[in-house]
Amino acid sequence: MPDFRTIDLNLLRVFDAVMSEGSATRAAGALGATQPGVSQALRRLREALGEELFTRTPQGLKPTAQAERLWPQVRGALAVLRDAIAPEHYDPQRDPASWRLLMTDATAARLVPPLVAALESPAAPIDLRVLPLLTRDPGPALETGDADLALGVFAGLTPDPACGSATVRSLPLYQTRYVCVMRGGHALAHCALDLDAFCAARHLKVSFAGRLRGQVDQALAALGRARRVVLTVGQYITAARVAAQSDLLAVLPESVLTATGCRERLAARELPFALPPVQVAMLWHQRHDAHPAHRWLRERVQAAAAAAGAAVSR
Repeated sequence: MPDFRTIDLNLLRVFDAVMSEGSATRAAGALGATQPGVSQALRRLREALGEELFTRTPQGLKPTAQAERLWPQVRGALAVLRDAIAPEHYDPQRDPASWRLLMTDATAARLVPPLVAALESPAAPIDLRVLPLLTRDPGPALETGDADLALGVFAGLTPDPACGSATVRSLPLYQTRYVCVMRGGHALAHCALDLDAFCAARHLKVSFAGRLRGQVDQALAALGRARRVVLTVGQYITAARVAAQSDLLAVLPESVLTATGCRERLAARELPFALPPVQVAMLWHQRHDAHPAHRWLRERVQAAAAAAGAAVSR
C-alpha cells in the first residue's frame, strides 16, 4: 500500500502536466524541465504508488485506467493548493487563456455575441471555444477538464440552481418558459390552443441525447394523453426553422425565438398544460471556485446573460 507521507508532491505536478499535454516532451516544456527529468519523475511516482500510470504506444504515452482515475483528484488538489498558497489577480490583457464552453445552439446564439463583445473590449488574448452540449449531465466533462463551463438547462443534475452537486457548482443566468411554436399561417396560429388540438397535430421535438420521451411527453402522459412526433432534431434553431416552413408544432423555450432568424414567420402560443419554467444555468467544477481567471470568465458570462436579457426586453 502506498505511503502518502513519502510521496514528493512535485511528482504529482509532473503527472498532471503529462496528463494535460499527453506527452513527456510537451510536459517538460510546460514545466520548464527536461524530458529525461520528466521521465525520471514518472518512474519515481510509479515506484511510490506501486502501479503503472502510462504505457508507451506508437502515438506516445497512454494513461492507464489508474491514471485516469487519479487525475481529476490530483488536478483539483493542485489547483486548491495553488490558489491557497499563491492567489493571483487575473489580468486578461497580460495573461493568455483558453476556455472551452459547452452550450446548446440556442444558448450560444443568445450569449456568445455579448460575451465576445465583453472579451473584445480589453483586447484580451483569449481563445474561446464553444462546443456542442450533447448531454443533460456535463459533470464528467467538467470533472476531467474537457470543459471549463457548461451553460444550459440541467434540471436533472441540479434540482436547486443556486447550489450544485458535491463537485459541481451552479449559478442561474436567466429564466424563460416553454411555448408552442408554429408557422404564422398554421391553422392553429390565430386561436387559443387547447389540449385536443395540440394532441391532434403533428409535432417535432428537440432531444440532445436522442431520448424518446421528454418533458412534454411526460406531462401529457400524466394527463392520459399523447402526441404524434414525426421528427426529432438535436438543435432548437433547426426545430424553429422547420416549424416555420411546415405544419409541425414545436415546444421551445420562448427565449430561443429571437435567436432563430425566423421569428417573424413564427407564431407562439401558450401551452394547454403546465410545464415548469426553464432555468438556464452556468455550471463549473468546484476546483475553479477561487481561481482568478475562471472567476473572471464567470463574471463575463453573467454580464453577457444580463446584456442579452436587456436586449430581448427592448
